[in-house]
Amino acid sequence: MARISFSCLFPVSWHCSLPSVTQFSRQRVALLIISIAVFILVLATVIDLQLWSSRAYRDRQFRRYLDQIEDLEATDTKDPKLNYGIVIDCGSSGSRVFVYFWPPHNGNPHDLLDIKQMRDRGSKPVVKKIKPGISTMALTSEKASDYMNPLLSFAASYIPKNKHKETPLYILCTAGMRALPESQQTAILQDLVRDIPQEFDFLFSEAHAEVITGKQEGVYAWISINFVLGRFDHVVDDNDAVVSVTFGKQEESIIRKRTVGVIDMGGGSLQIAYEVPTTLTFPSAEHEEDAKLMLAEFNLGCDIQHTEHVYRVYVTTFMGFGGNFARQRYEDMIFNDTITKNRILGKEIGVGTNTPLIDPCLPMGLADKVRRQDQDLNILGKGTWDICRQQLKPLLLKSNNTQAYLNGVYQPAIDFSNSEFYGFSEFFYCTEDVLRMGGVYNSQKFAKAAKEYCSMAWTTLMDRFNNGLYSSHADQHRLKYQCFKSAWVYSVLHDGFHFPHNYPNLKTAQLVYDKEVQWTLGAMLYKTRFLPLRDIRQESARPSRVSWFRFSFVYNHYLFFACILVVLLSIVLYILRLRRIQRRQARSLALDLLLLEEGVHTVAEPLISR
Repeated sequence: MARISFSCLFPVSWHCSLPSVTQFSRQRVALLIISIAVFILVLATVIDLQLWSSRAYRDRQFRRYLDQIEDLEATDTKDPKLNYGIVIDCGSSGSRVFVYFWPPHNGNPHDLLDIKQMRDRGSKPVVKKIKPGISTMALTSEKASDYMNPLLSFAASYIPKNKHKETPLYILCTAGMRALPESQQTAILQDLVRDIPQEFDFLFSEAHAEVITGKQEGVYAWISINFVLGRFDHVVDDNDAVVSVTFGKQEESIIRKRTVGVIDMGGGSLQIAYEVPTTLTFPSAEHEEDAKLMLAEFNLGCDIQHTEHVYRVYVTTFMGFGGNFARQRYEDMIFNDTITKNRILGKEIGVGTNTPLIDPCLPMGLADKVRRQDQDLNILGKGTWDICRQQLKPLLLKSNNTQAYLNGVYQPAIDFSNSEFYGFSEFFYCTEDVLRMGGVYNSQKFAKAAKEYCSMAWTTLMDRFNNGLYSSHADQHRLKYQCFKSAWVYSVLHDGFHFPHNYPNLKTAQLVYDKEVQWTLGAMLYKTRFLPLRDIRQESARPSRVSWFRFSFVYNHYLFFACILVVLLSIVLYILRLRRIQRRQARSLALDLLLLEEGVHTVAEPLISR
């Protein structure tokens, strides 16, 4: 039998001992101690990992915040590691040049280039616009390069001279050029490709000058917004909304951040773009054929073998569905209907100011005129928002089916339970300039505010305007047509695109992180998507010792705890072994002393007898 005792360097009275236990009990006690030690170590490791994960998430958020601040700072053109790129947006009313820059790629094939808009010493974006549009060069195509010279000279003055030869230049033309005959488009582009390299050293070729489609423009805008929002970062945190995407016949699935859809309503057109599943099924073969014209599948990654950056986006443009053009269509409709009724019924509604046509889509008491075919139609605002919405339904160009598509154009189903959208241009102006409700969209609050605005007297609205109660961007044109546009935006969103009235994930915005996001950023990202391969190959060509050095420092956090655990367990086992050896030595010494004593008495007795 053995006794386990614990004593401390305290007064002698502070001494305690446990009852004797068997060898089997000692083993159980030892196992219990080891188990407790392991549990404490594992618990400490888990807590540390959670703290480390939370700290890493906060660090990433802080770094993103710092990046947003740095985006607004002047670009350090003295940094020799920076790369530059130029995109010229040739629109219908004018052309604008945008200069971008990015540091060397980090070598991770899952990450995109960190492209940002260049800023001058005053921290203003390096942007220049000229008028009119390049389409005015249709009959004088030989002067197209002269037209472009001010924009290129402007960009060249900001980019370091030694970087010009490696700076890609993209000239992308939109609606104005699309309206020209193909022969005139080709003549203008050929003049640019022929003459620009003679005056500027930028990386420019025939493939860098093109007339892009509305579909491409929509895809580039979708890329821009999601890139700025960080939705292409494949480091998924607990707070992120994610989606599971499946690729190929082998059904390879990955988890990544949820991308956002975009709805943009300008004055003349309406555009929508959002990601759809690669496994999307179609109601019929006819719908599938229609969808091919509106679906774009592309890989933003630098390696086409990897599917982490493969996206499938539905994008379409609705011409004539912008806020201003919709108002014109509405006026055409009420003008024609009124003239027809007057002719059939023999009435003179709207002919004079004494018998105006009552318009529910104008504020209460606002008098206006619609002039068509050298004839005026006098109208008077009634401000009944619900009736206005009913009168706008024919302009959506849908069938009688409530689930019919806007303008009869096929629209893949949106997963409203796991989606997010941003509304730009008219969606923001209509909610913010007068109603001051920009941001997270709430259909009930928006409808209530719109009804109250429409029902107010026009004189009251003007008094509020003169007292500065509305946004500084609001003008009399906005006040005049706010009632109509609020009803139009609401109808397009809920009756046209079938957004639920309780949909919580729509945000109306003008800027993203205090920056105006242009489709040109998405074009630069897409055009330069293969450039990171150069940096990745350079990284992989380095000696293996450097790679192991990086590997060890990335993963030593986990190795450290594993080593500590092994060392502590070894120490515990070693201490237990030492105590066992000490006990054996103590028993052996006691036995030797006992034998020695017995031996002494045996030898001494004969001597005494003599």
